[in-house]
Amino acid sequence: MDTIFALASAPGRAGVSVIRVSGPHAHDIGRRLARRLPDSGRAGLRDLRAGDGELLDQALVLTFTAPNSFTGEDVVEFQCHGSISVVNSILSEISGTGLARGAEPGEFTRRALLNNRLDLVQVEGLGALIEAETDAQRRLAMQVFSGRFGEIVDGWRGALLRAAALLEATIDFADEEVPVDVTPEVSKLIDNVAGGLEAEIAGSRFAERVRDGFEVAILGAPNAGKSTLLNYLAGREAAITSEVAGTTRDVIEVRMDLDGLAVTLLDTAGLRVSDDVVEKLGIERALDRAQGADLRVYLQSRPNEEPPLELGEDDIICLGKADLHGQSDTAVSGKTGVGVTRLVEQMSNRLSKQAARAQTATHARHREAMEAAHAALVMASSEVENGPGRTEHAAEHLRIAIRKLDALVGAIDVEMVLGEVFSSFCIGK
Repeated sequence: MDTIFALASAPGRAGVSVIRVSGPHAHDIGRRLARRLPDSGRAGLRDLRAGDGELLDQALVLTFTAPNSFTGEDVVEFQCHGSISVVNSILSEISGTGLARGAEPGEFTRRALLNNRLDLVQVEGLGALIEAETDAQRRLAMQVFSGRFGEIVDGWRGALLRAAALLEATIDFADEEVPVDVTPEVSKLIDNVAGGLEAEIAGSRFAERVRDGFEVAILGAPNAGKSTLLNYLAGREAAITSEVAGTTRDVIEVRMDLDGLAVTLLDTAGLRVSDDVVEKLGIERALDRAQGADLRVYLQSRPNEEPPLELGEDDIICLGKADLHGQSDTAVSGKTGVGVTRLVEQMSNRLSKQAARAQTATHARHREAMEAAHAALVMASSEVENGPGRTEHAAEHLRIAIRKLDALVGAIDVEMVLGEVFSSFCIGK
C-alpha cells in the first residue's frame, strides 16, 4: 500500500493548517522532517527542517501507530502555521522524499473503510457531517457516523443468520427426525427483522429530507404578496416584486436555516387561468413543485378565498398583504413583517414533526437496500409458511436478505458505490 499525504484542513491562509501522512512510510517521513517523533498517540512541538537543514516551521507533530489511527495505518500529522508558503514548503519536502504520493479525494477515509475502522454507512455519515449546514443535519450525521445504524444492521444480520442456520439444520437432517419444530422461532426472527426494516424504510424518507433540506412552496393568486414574503423571509431581494400581476414566471428557490432545519423556499407563479403561453408554463411548473413540496403555504389575495388546489391538513393558509387587508389571526405581510413570526413558527412546528420521524438511514441507497432485503424476507416468510417442502427456498431468500444487508454497510458488492461516495470528499479526508 502506498504512503499518501495531503493538506487535511481548508486551503488558503489560516492560523493553523493540518498536513496528514498515512501509510507504511509515514513515520519515516515524520522523522525526516521532525528528526524525532513523539510517542504514538502523543503530540510534541518540533522544528520541521528540509533535507539540507533549512528550518521550515515549528509545528505540533502527532504520531499514530497502526491500527490505532483514523486510517488504520501508521499516521503522522503536522499542525503547522497556516501560511501558504509554509504549507507548500512542507508538502514539497514530503513529496521530495520519494516515499509518498499525493492523496486522491477521500482516500484517507477509503483506507479507514478498507481497514475496518469505519463501515460504509459511517463513511457516508462522515461526508454528511462535513457538509452539514444546520443543527438537524449535524445531529443526524453524527448519529450515522457514530455507528448506531451499523449496529442495528448487525443485529438484523445476526437474527437472519440464526434463522438461516435453523433452516439449514432441517435441510441437513431431512431424512431424520428433527426433535424440535424450528418454524415458530424462524418466523419470529424474520418478523422482527422485517418490522425493524419497515420502521427504518418509513423514516428514511424523512431522514433524506433532513439531510437534503425540506421544500416549502409559497402559493397564491398573482400579486398576493408571495415574492414580497419570500424576500422578507430570505432577508434579501431574492425575487422581483411588482404591482403588475404575474411578474413571477419561474420557480425561485431560496435556501435558509429554519430553527435548525435546512429549508428551501419556493416562490411560484401566481395561480390563475391565463392565455399567456409562458405564464401557463410557469403555473404548471408551480403546481408540479407544490405537489412535491414537504409543506405548502397558500396566500389568499382576499378573505375567505378558496385555494384552487387541494391542500393537506398540515398545509398553511393565510391572508396575504396584511398591510392592506388589516390584521387578523391568519394575516401576514412581507412588507411590514406583520404575522411573519407566527407563520415561521407554524412552518417550523410542521417541519419539525416530519423531522422527528427521521430514522438513521439517510441515503436513497440505504432505503433501496433495505427495501430489497425486506422483499426477500417477505418471500422467505411465505416459503416457511408453505411447510418443510419449501425450506430450501426459504433459506435462499434469507441468504439474499443477508447479502443486501452486507452491501448496505459495505461488506460486499460496494465497489461501484465507492467512487460516488468518495468523490464528494476533499483531498485531505
